[in-house]
Amino acid sequence: PRQAAKTLWYDRPRYVYLEFCVEDSTDVKVVIEDHRLVFSCKNADGVEFYNEINLYARVNSKDSREKRSDRSITCFMRKWKEKVAWPRITKENIKPAWLSVDFDNWRDWEGDEEVERAMVEQYAEV
Repeated sequence: PRQAAKTLWYDRPRYVYLEFCVEDSTDVKVVIEDHRLVFSCKNADGVEFYNEINLYARVNSKDSREKRSDRSITCFMRKWKEKVAWPRITKENIKPAWLSVDFDNWRDWEGDEEVERAMVEQYAEV
């Protein structure tokens, strides 16, 4: 049986970030479409994880990436309309039990663009 991975998300002026918290993931698949993200993987115990998110707004799927670490898989998706805040990540106004806001990374946007650019560049080098 598949289960949903615990997921954190946060909003930035140009990108939306999602972190799927699965340790030692294998078979990671991330499909980012303009209005949808589908994530799947297995963990070390062979448990299958699957998350599907209908996105709040359109993203530029061509300028979206993911990065895997031992602890999680982070996806960042370029917003189609930049500098428009997303009040939530899901199209539907419901909050799945597995989804939370990443308050550690959630900040006011004032003067945040330089920080964001640095973050994206850091991901791009991986």
